[in-house]
Amino acid sequence: MRFTTTPVAGSGGRVVVPVPFDPDALWGAKARHLVGGTIGGHRVRGSIERTGDGFALTFGPAACVPAGAAVDADLEPEGPQRADLAEDFAAALAATPAAGAFFDALAQFYRKAYVRWIEATKRRPDERARRIAEVIALLEAGRKERPKP
Repeated sequence: MRFTTTPVAGSGGRVVVPVPFDPDALWGAKARHLVGGTIGGHRVRGSIERTGDGFALTFGPAACVPAGAAVDADLEPEGPQRADLAEDFAAALAATPAAGAFFDALAQFYRKAYVRWIEATKRRPDERARRIAEVIALLEAGRKERPKP
């Protein structure tokens, strides 16, 4: 999503970058949207979260995002999104809202690891179904990654 915004100074030296769109409507409802892209020509990663009257990204004092001047931004969700997933795994996440919400909140590293583990079974549908069920159970239990064998 490309847009122009004006970052503002926040408390403690932070910089708050207002987001002029609703990421829930664009990318699906989540507590926070992990994104990457550029703001003012600087590469950034962060999370878009709901603020009092909209959505914003907040950066610490060390960020290269200047407050007070209009900047161009180009942001997109990080990691695999629900629309990118295989039908069987996406359906399992949709059928189990707690697992789906936890999966959506995970950092891309953890989401990619789960997807890779499931996708490694393309030739064995029985193993694939077992792994999807195991991942759903782990996500429901709040596990970021599966236990090492």
